[in-house]
Amino acid sequence: MLNDEYRLKILKAVEADPQISQRELAKQLGISLGKTNFCLKALIEKGQIKAENFKNNPNKSGYWYLLTLSGIEEKAALTKRFLARKLQEHEELTAEIEVLRREVLETSSHSATQRNDQSI
Repeated sequence: MLNDEYRLKILKAVEADPQISQRELAKQLGISLGKTNFCLKALIEKGQIKAENFKNNPNKSGYWYLLTLSGIEEKAALTKRFLARKLQEHEELTAEIEVLRREVLETSSHSATQRNDQSI
């Protein structure tokens, strides 16, 4: 359930806003509150995120979510894999676009040739 995409998004969100609530995080990720809770617990169990109660917060259910050294390393590794995957997708799309461009040029030049032949 906790794939690389959600792991990276959660680690980035927590790094950007350690006081983010699970509800806000769920909304940001576009997933259910239950799934968000599950994902956070998994990252806490892996030692990539540390959860601490706010010291002086009257809302004792509020937490700070802090990336651990392991979490920082995991975020860097995930970012590197994500970038490599996106660069590969970019190369594949660029190649596909080039093939389509050639097809369009061939089709349009073939059509122009046919029109010229018909007008003769």
